[in-house]
Amino acid sequence: MRSPEQVVALLRGHWRRQAGDWLDGDGEWPLRVSLAAPGERQASAHWAAFELWRSAWKDWRGGEVSWAERRWPMLGRQAVPEALSLPDAAALAALLGETVRWQRARARFAAWEQRWPSLAAGLHRHYDLLADTDDTEFARLGDMLAWLQAHPASNLFVRQLPVAGLDSKWLETRIGLLGEWLRTLCGLPRDADFWQASGLRREPDRLRMRVLDPVLRARLGGLGDIHAPFGELAALDLPVRRVFIVENKQTGLAFDDLPGSVVLMARGYAVEHLPELPWLRDAQAVHYWGDLDTHGLAILGRLRGYLPQVQSLLMDEATLLTHRALWVTEPQPHRADAIDHLNAAEQALYRDLRGDRRGVRVRLEQERIGWDVAWARIGSTLPD
Repeated sequence: MRSPEQVVALLRGHWRRQAGDWLDGDGEWPLRVSLAAPGERQASAHWAAFELWRSAWKDWRGGEVSWAERRWPMLGRQAVPEALSLPDAAALAALLGETVRWQRARARFAAWEQRWPSLAAGLHRHYDLLADTDDTEFARLGDMLAWLQAHPASNLFVRQLPVAGLDSKWLETRIGLLGEWLRTLCGLPRDADFWQASGLRREPDRLRMRVLDPVLRARLGGLGDIHAPFGELAALDLPVRRVFIVENKQTGLAFDDLPGSVVLMARGYAVEHLPELPWLRDAQAVHYWGDLDTHGLAILGRLRGYLPQVQSLLMDEATLLTHRALWVTEPQPHRADAIDHLNAAEQALYRDLRGDRRGVRVRLEQERIGWDVAWARIGSTLPD
């Protein structure tokens, strides 16, 4: 026997999953929900509950409750509610207290479907956005989309766009959404990024680098700490023999002079452009030192996919176990069961960390390792 409360909960589940699909009138209507009416034996065994259940449905308002007369040998004729039917999505919205959100979403869907017919299929997935976004924000989304569609090759920076209320922070949080819509409107493949789809000019990706050799610094007019676009760094005539890549900026700033060496800082997972640096590709040795956790090892694997010669530094089991007192908790471990391009020892360490074999979500951040220990290990990588 499904109570009114149980049926409403069931219908809310339907609403969460399907409201977007119903925006253009689709769906099998009327929507019929069985009330799981009992047989005679159950009704007889739980007569008081049966009567309360039947009474609740007699008093029900919202939709249409269908009743059937049962002729039972012991209990005689009994009127039993069998199902609740709702004629359309508007009736379901009224029942669930969703009328205002439903009407707003329907109106916006209809307007955009007429304006951009090809977006209709994708808009079904964004019911909450259609239902809940305030009018100013929704109008700005439409204005932004319309301007980008009308100027597919503007080559402007975001700050140059003549769209009211637009700023770079606003756009940063909506790139995924606008990119999805633009790819649809322009017929671009799903792997085309927002900047390709919009025709906007992206700020160049920049890299922080310290030149650790005074001879190399002299070739650069004495510059030793450089933050510049990849293209400019790639053009440098820099006969580097050894490259260190570290995750923490302050770790990179702590490096002392080393012959023929540079240190690159704070790239995270964004390592795909590093092979664009000819002097890095040609270096005798490339060392990566990141946090000793699942994500640090995942970044190592990703980097090695682009630069197979990369060697890990201070990212081994011995380093982890020696610094047990400095362990912290990794907030969200990597989800992969294994990481490509790790060697056998690194893969085993990843599995141990991923499987909590050393403790729960163990993490050793690179900056927690004593600098005397770290610098001795760094020095050991130099040729005699």
